[in-house]
Amino acid sequence: MINITQDIERLLLVSLKSYKPVLWINKKLSEISDTNEHPSLSYEDIIEAEERLKRFAPLLRRLFPETLEQSGIIESRLANLDNFKEEFLKELHANFHGRLFLKCDNELPVAGSIKARGGIYEVLKYAEELAFQSKRLSIGDNYEVLMDESFKEFFGRYTLAVGSTGNLGLSIGIMGAALGFNVNVHMSADAKEWKKILLKGKGVNVFEYSSDYSKAVEEGRKKSDADPFSYFIDDENSKTLFLGYSTAALRLKKQLEQEGIIVDEQHPLFVYIPCGVGGAPGGICFGLKKVFGSYVHCFFVEPTHSPCMLLGMASGLHEGICVQDIGLDNKTEADGLAVGRPSGFVGKMMEGLLSGVYTVEDNQMFKLLATLRDSEGIIVEPSATPGLLGAAKISLTDEGREYLRANGLEGYMKASTHIAWATGGSFVPEEMMESFYKRGKGIKESISI
Repeated sequence: MINITQDIERLLLVSLKSYKPVLWINKKLSEISDTNEHPSLSYEDIIEAEERLKRFAPLLRRLFPETLEQSGIIESRLANLDNFKEEFLKELHANFHGRLFLKCDNELPVAGSIKARGGIYEVLKYAEELAFQSKRLSIGDNYEVLMDESFKEFFGRYTLAVGSTGNLGLSIGIMGAALGFNVNVHMSADAKEWKKILLKGKGVNVFEYSSDYSKAVEEGRKKSDADPFSYFIDDENSKTLFLGYSTAALRLKKQLEQEGIIVDEQHPLFVYIPCGVGGAPGGICFGLKKVFGSYVHCFFVEPTHSPCMLLGMASGLHEGICVQDIGLDNKTEADGLAVGRPSGFVGKMMEGLLSGVYTVEDNQMFKLLATLRDSEGIIVEPSATPGLLGAAKISLTDEGREYLRANGLEGYMKASTHIAWATGGSFVPEEMMESFYKRGKGIKESISI
């Protein structure tokens, strides 16, 4: 029996149970350096993942013409948000220092969301392993050969399976089907109908459940385990997915350099990433800490109705607790973040890396969505917006200011850089996106922190 009140600070628990936005600071945060490797993953693993993606680039360029501009590398731009910041500060009637950017994973080619980083990488790694084992491919080959019908027939003997709220299923389904795999996507009740239709149109088998994400994963894993030719992609525990996401740090470093942005003790970097079960933000945070060390400060963002990672880390129970255990309903318009139980693998990895987690109300997400579109012309889905509040949360709340003071950052905020990570949106049907925008415009209350 979980005695929740003994594991979480009473005031934090009261706020969470009341669906009030909170900022939780991780007191287990510690520095990480090249000499302090995680026991199971290292910087070299990130480099290996990046090299594998480069090997597949010629194939991706052929399969997906939208990747031509990036020569087959799936990457997104870093957008300056000066106009958004100006409008945002008018709403807040307050000010915070530092430059604000958006990492536009909402525009990632092939799958249209952050899940393209990890999901596509895991499919490619599995395909490469099968091709190597069968002596059909060698590491020095041109991977365009994987487009041959003989390879499609070969991959067609195998099945890929995944449990998803939607976006991971899209990345696995689109990539897997393009290579010739059979793909089974097990989708939770909150997955959008248009995502199911898109997958079915690619020839993907979609299994629908009336319950939440955890049940879809459980059933998907069970069915996959019963088939010796089925490979289950596990968003909760996959180190491969995690490393696919981590390569984003190497690309972001280059983008910051191109912008002339320095990251060091006197020029701190803050990154705010929406979080569902934890795989994508965890992998990105891991990569960022490997690349920038203690000069980067990573925060996850969750809906007030689904703060599973915050709950797991604050209690120390990780996957041993879910939001329903404290009476929350796990119902949010941010479908990609509607997860009740966090990944224990990620939560434990984040104990020494993550600065904290804050929560956001659904209405605020829609308000941010509309403000971003009006000020910058950037279109995202609701679950991609919460990171936009990060700079204000850190600079203007008591908990945030205490974090800055405790880490000796107060004197450096004028030279700080803040990146909100936009996680998806470009595949959302136009009429649905328009309804999101109208809802945001109709909210009378101001943006608040």
